[in-house]
Amino acid sequence: MQLPKKDIILFSLLAALILIVFASQGSAYSVRVLAEASCYAILALGLTIQWGYAGLFNAGIMGFVALGGFITMLFSFPTNDDFWSTDLPGQLGGVGLKALLSIAIVYSLTQLKRFGISKKIRLPLIIVASAILYLWVVTSLGPVAEAIESEAGFIGGFGLPVWVGWLVGGAIAGGIAYFIGHICLGLRSDYLAIATLGIAEIIKAFLKNADWLTRGTLTVSPLPWPVPQAGDIGFIAARAAYLSVTAVMIAVIYFLLYRAYNAPWGRTMRAIRDNENSSAAMGKDVNRRRLEVFILGSVLMGIGGAALVTFNGIFDPSGFLPLNHTFLVWVMVILGGAGNNKGTIFGAVLIYIIWTMSEPAALFLIDVARNMGTAWFDWQPPGDLDSRALQARVFVIGLTISLVLRYAPKGLFPEKVAHHA
Repeated sequence: MQLPKKDIILFSLLAALILIVFASQGSAYSVRVLAEASCYAILALGLTIQWGYAGLFNAGIMGFVALGGFITMLFSFPTNDDFWSTDLPGQLGGVGLKALLSIAIVYSLTQLKRFGISKKIRLPLIIVASAILYLWVVTSLGPVAEAIESEAGFIGGFGLPVWVGWLVGGAIAGGIAYFIGHICLGLRSDYLAIATLGIAEIIKAFLKNADWLTRGTLTVSPLPWPVPQAGDIGFIAARAAYLSVTAVMIAVIYFLLYRAYNAPWGRTMRAIRDNENSSAAMGKDVNRRRLEVFILGSVLMGIGGAALVTFNGIFDPSGFLPLNHTFLVWVMVILGGAGNNKGTIFGAVLIYIIWTMSEPAALFLIDVARNMGTAWFDWQPPGDLDSRALQARVFVIGLTISLVLRYAPKGLFPEKVAHHA
């Protein structure tokens, strides 16, 4: 099937933009930009199936990115002998057993309905038991955490292959999404947005303050790569190899999502998105289907976050920002076209190039204006003029999304819905 003329033009313009980046910034920097853009493309694909397929508003992408990054750090970073050579692992394991026992007790209380105990009795029991058990676990963890920080710094990692951390990071993100969705998907979409935003901030706060687990603001680096690093084969070759890995991942994800979109499952999701009441009247389990797509999208966000953190080579809990890891992904999906996987990938690459190149472009324009103003009008520019270029990326992204919403409200690649007679 031939591509539409519009698609050919847009992809040609994107290719020309990439060539301009290579010509102006050099190969090493340009390949880095493309590798990071490919990681964001995985995040955007996770969001487009949530919002584009099912109409679920996820405002907590940052939390799933941070969670995926933390898990891959935990699994792939080398082991810490200062921790494992002491009795601290046994003490920490004891705290873990208490936490599991607490979860089991709370879950058992939720099942009291099977014995005919009313909700008015169950709910206070669950709240009181949860508070008591939480204090029990936290009180037990405090001394162990202090001992780990003073004797070993932090627990370190497990020294496993990087791809194990990516898969487990996606699985953990999906598990968190299950609990969020199980509670909130039966409510209106704004409740889901609030819940995901709150969970994202909780995850970030926990990772930032759990020095015994993540080193907090001290950060953890260097993280191992799934391919040879720059010290082995050079910057350009290493980054190109990493880009190849993420490109293959995107191709696989795109193929699977394409099959799912055109399968009965995909048609069911779109039917629920377009008319929830009629889908429910046809016997479809609306909440279950929404939960499925919410978990699937969160898994992709966890994997994308793991790949992004691994590429950067450092895990910094303070570096996860809503502007970078939530708003930017939303802009990618809106510009590309929600529900269109091809458009989402296009939007991810284009927006990330705009995001990264806005600052050097603004510096260039500022230099031109400074030189012309000084030579022609004897203008004395302010001393902090260069630092203001950092704000150019926010302005350019805001202008871009405003223009798209004005002239292409469904994105550059609107979803193509087939109508059957």
